[in-house]
Amino acid sequence: MQQNGQTAAEGLHVDIARHLPSQLSAISPFVDAVMLLIRNNRCVPGGETDVEIAMREALANAIVHGNHEDPGKQVHVMCRCWDNEVLVTVRDEGQGFNAEDVTDPTAPGKILSEHGRGIYLMKALMDEVRFEAGGTVVQMRKRRGNRHSS
Repeated sequence: MQQNGQTAAEGLHVDIARHLPSQLSAISPFVDAVMLLIRNNRCVPGGETDVEIAMREALANAIVHGNHEDPGKQVHVMCRCWDNEVLVTVRDEGQGFNAEDVTDPTAPGKILSEHGRGIYLMKALMDEVRFEAGGTVVQMRKRRGNRHSS
């Protein structure tokens, strides 16, 4: 895991960049390590659970829906932690998708579905969620003091 940190006048921050294999088993060890850094650096006190859930959902979507668990593809993750916010970028090597075409999991007929809640959760838990590069990149931002869940 590549990691840089600074404590200069601009304030404390931690940068993490990593390439993960397209395997669901890669998610927990990576997220656990990142969340330890986020908690220890107190980037978003009280919002850590929101960041963790959103990051797990973004990585699972990239692996399953983006890369189709293709062992020849990777998921690229960047995480930046400042003393007041966290920015997470997840990029897959898939074909992308149109985020506007994703149905609302709370709509009638969808409420009992076993899938389709990842994007909904990311948007509910993070302060900002943007899909770029034809849906192959998701950027999520969480700011200090903006807590949506416990």
